[in-house]
Amino acid sequence: MAKKKILIVEDNDDVLRGLRIFFRAHNYVTVLASDAVSAISQAIKATPDLILLDLGIPAGDGYLVMERLSNIDALASIPVVVFTARDEEKNKEQCLEAGARAFFQKPVDHVELLSTIGQILEGPSRLRPSMI
Repeated sequence: MAKKKILIVEDNDDVLRGLRIFFRAHNYVTVLASDAVSAISQAIKATPDLILLDLGIPAGDGYLVMERLSNIDALASIPVVVFTARDEEKNKEQCLEAGARAFFQKPVDHVELLSTIGQILEGPSRLRPSMI
């Protein structure tokens, strides 16, 4: 089976490198982007299996990325997992309504994140609502 590809969109270089190392250690291929424009460009170029998206990125934000991706037929079905330092109370519902499959508040519990991503990539029948 081919390795699953995750596009990680994060503007903090240390967090981006850390997530890349973490996901590679768990047998995922990673593609990186640090702003909204490169996130959309990399999604088009790499067609990832999942997008891990920070809301607070330059050149737009995570909401803009989700909106633009939803308007591109070839990318609209790619699951998005949001992770952010923004207020959960104000953003979680809005992210899920915008199409995100899961929402995580920073700092992220990497074990829970990995578990949720694994369940999403295994298929919708395997994703428990409690994971969102």
